[in-house]
Amino acid sequence: MTAKKRILICDDEEGIRESLKLILENDYDLVFSCSGKECLEKLERQKDIKLVLLDIKMPKQNGLEVTREIKRVRPDIKIIIVTGYASPEIAQEAISVGADDYIPKPFASKEILDKVSESL
Repeated sequence: MTAKKRILICDDEEGIRESLKLILENDYDLVFSCSGKECLEKLERQKDIKLVLLDIKMPKQNGLEVTREIKRVRPDIKIIIVTGYASPEIAQEAISVGADDYIPKPFASKEILDKVSESL
């Protein structure tokens, strides 16, 4: 039996973290954080995280800043931005700072599962 791949979900909204948990928990090993700082700390401690699902709008440090920092210290990790502030400009900026993909909120379960599977 193959070990489940580990995903870090970083969103300041508990409801979004719970929704993503329900969608992904059967297929992946999940780790959660509610801030950019906590996300970076968990990535430092848990080297087996393969993918980060990251919100853009968070207090103190936004997802674009966190993406830049993740790519600086872990360039191999995949990042999917998940945001309620969908626009072509934000999507382009997210990709330009190192995100691998972009999912607007609200999202469908199939969309999350497909994008995560493609990234991993």
